[in-house]
Amino acid sequence: MFVIELVYTASLARIDAQMPAHMRFLKKHYAAGNFLVSGRKVPRDGGIILAVAASRDEVERIITEDPFVEKGLAEYRIIEFRASQRADDIQERITNE
Repeated sequence: MFVIELVYTASLARIDAQMPAHMRFLKKHYAAGNFLVSGRKVPRDGGIILAVAASRDEVERIITEDPFVEKGLAEYRIIEFRASQRADDIQERITNE
C-alpha cells in the first residue's frame, strides 16, 4: 500500500487549468483498482492519493502519467507501508467526511 503526496510547484490557476485532465487520470486508476482514496490537502498546496500496486516501481510509473507531473506543475513523494489494521466502520467514516 502506498501514500502518494503531490506538492504543487505552480500557481493554482495553472493547476486548475489541468484539473479536468488530472481527474481523468484519477478515474482511470480508480477503475484499474490502483487508487483507493484521494483528495486535496488543506491548505490547498497539493493532494494525497492512497494506492495499491504490486511494487513501488509500478506506483512511480503510474504517477508519471499524472498531467500535473507531466507538465511540471507538481512534485510527488511516495511512502510505502504495510496496512496491518483498519477500522471496522471504515466505509461509514469515509462517507461521513
